[in-house]
Amino acid sequence: MINARATEATADAVPESGTRERVLRAISQQGPITAAVLAERLGLSDTAIRRHVDNLADAGLIEPHEATTPRRRGRPAKAYVVSDAGHRSLTSDYDHLAGQALRYLAETVGPHAVEDFARRRIADWESRYAAQLPRQAGTAERAEQLVGALSRDGFDASLRRVGDQATPAALRGIQLCQGHCPVQDVAAQFPQLCEAETEAFSRLLGVHVQRLATLAHGDHVCTTFIPTTTLNPTEAS
Repeated sequence: MINARATEATADAVPESGTRERVLRAISQQGPITAAVLAERLGLSDTAIRRHVDNLADAGLIEPHEATTPRRRGRPAKAYVVSDAGHRSLTSDYDHLAGQALRYLAETVGPHAVEDFARRRIADWESRYAAQLPRQAGTAERAEQLVGALSRDGFDASLRRVGDQATPAALRGIQLCQGHCPVQDVAAQFPQLCEAETEAFSRLLGVHVQRLATLAHGDHVCTTFIPTTTLNPTEAS
């Protein structure tokens, strides 16, 4: 019979910094998320996950958020999202340098130069992402492939279904969530980066998408609504 304490000790033997990074990344990608769900998805003991969550909270890298699924009894389970400080810890020093460069560009050439830069930057990764998306696939399948590409580039992306058959067709779809943005601080100063990205999503997915929230605007995740139904004239009226 396996000793429970021995099992916990083995799981906790993973290097602390590596596990802490995994926990922070998981919260970034899947938050709001409770410690119990984190433990299950990461294969960690309750003791280990509580220690890492407490340490991240004490360091100001994560913060409580209203849980999406309350407990049946007692107080709602505490869920967590990555804080502004946590997002900054996931970015590189180049974020600050990029902000300085764009401010200089706007001051010396003009605001239109920032818009041109945003479109040019997006065009580079849009062509790379387009090559990874199946051309003949439907919107949902292309969205899944896009999420994989975004996650590989550090955006901690995920998909969440919205609505069911009882929901009006116009409101049914998918939410593309980005739990981390490598250029969050720069985008807060230059929203043209977010606007260019949203337009690229529409072209890549072949539908008009709508940006609902952004990390740059202070939300805990970037959220883009992707419709998966096409309205006919009678439904649209």
